Amino acid sequence: MNTLRFITAGNVDDGKSTLIGRLLYDSDSIHTDQLGVLQKQTKQEGVDIDLSLITDGLRAEREQGITIDVAYKYFSTSKRKFIIADAPGHEQYTRNMITGASNSDLIIILVDARKGITEQTKRHASIGSLMGIKKAIIAINKIDLVNYSESVFNQIQSDFEQIKSELNYNEIIYIPVSALVGDNVVNTSENTPWYNGKSILETLESIEIETTENLASRFQVQWVIRPKDKANHDYRGYAGSVLSGSYKVGDKVTILPVRIETEIVKIERNQHEVSQVVAGDNVVLHFDNNIDISRGDTVVLSHQLPIESNQIKTWISWLDNASLQVGKTYLLQHRFKNVRVKVQEVNNKWNINQWQFTEGDSIQLNDIAQVTLKANQPLFYDAFDTNSKSGNAVLIDETSYNTVGALMFL
Repeated sequence: MNTLRFITAGNVDDGKSTLIGRLLYDSDSIHTDQLGVLQKQTKQEGVDIDLSLITDGLRAEREQGITIDVAYKYFSTSKRKFIIADAPGHEQYTRNMITGASNSDLIIILVDARKGITEQTKRHASIGSLMGIKKAIIAINKIDLVNYSESVFNQIQSDFEQIKSELNYNEIIYIPVSALVGDNVVNTSENTPWYNGKSILETLESIEIETTENLASRFQVQWVIRPKDKANHDYRGYAGSVLSGSYKVGDKVTILPVRIETEIVKIERNQHEVSQVVAGDNVVLHFDNNIDISRGDTVVLSHQLPIESNQIKTWISWLDNASLQVGKTYLLQHRFKNVRVKVQEVNNKWNINQWQFTEGDSIQLNDIAQVTLKANQPLFYDAFDTNSKSGNAVLIDETSYNTVGALMFL
């Protein structure tokens, strides 16, 4: 099966780090030497290992009792490989959560069984949905502190079902867990005989995720290879990564922006000729005629043309301490393609906690808004919810070269 990338989200004390620690600890994914270090660092009386320390990388973060940055952890079982993004739950770190969610296939949203659905729960669910995540696990944590109550579990599930119509998830799974004790994290628990579903790990191992191989084929040229030596006098290849879909020898493709149709005559991967490549492969493409192709040009199947426009409507997550300025020119970097854009208007600002749009041009750090950009040349892209691999970009300040915004094209 493919690698599953998932993010955890929840309120500060809902147990995200403990859940990930339990997942890694009980699945034997922690090295023996790391266990020894963790045992020495654990200060809690009567506790062998503080599981929350497994993902907290910085001492300053531990002293505050929160995770500030996005911590990534890698592990695998016999059935699947996993990449975990542990993001902060605070509202002022929305940009960090968006960073973690941008490459995730699934989100685990922790809900404290004693508190139920909160504004933070709605915010995290909303961000995951905005970032194109289609699968969600609602982990109703600390179920042991409500005496493994089935009625509490059912009430929280019912409450979340009432808000899911506002979200774009196509599968939501509810699991009662105790990250501290280990109930239903790696194995199903005898303490919840009324729960007939899988544990979190069993769910992660078996859930079906749509791969980028099923999307429209997108390839952007990263490097033009022209050795110009005696052995490779006529060699001309175009290197890059297959963002989505697949390509095979004989495919009819269109080169953008020059709009010239050609045919793939040879594909190389790892310095070997292959007949077909898929999303995620780093490859060199060769075409049947010489075309003036440059870094940043896009190669698509001729029957799968993307959107072309220099008037771009997009979600923007603002990442800079300085506010967005309407009328200002920025650099838009779309993979290896750079264009200059001017912010024409802020269409509306999203109140992420109340799920409603408000008016106003003032976009500050961690704000999310819909804006209209005007580019100095046409851009070729897909809508983010159709193909996130070619539907995202970053906005760069021309003066400081800081990355100031994350874009999700509409």
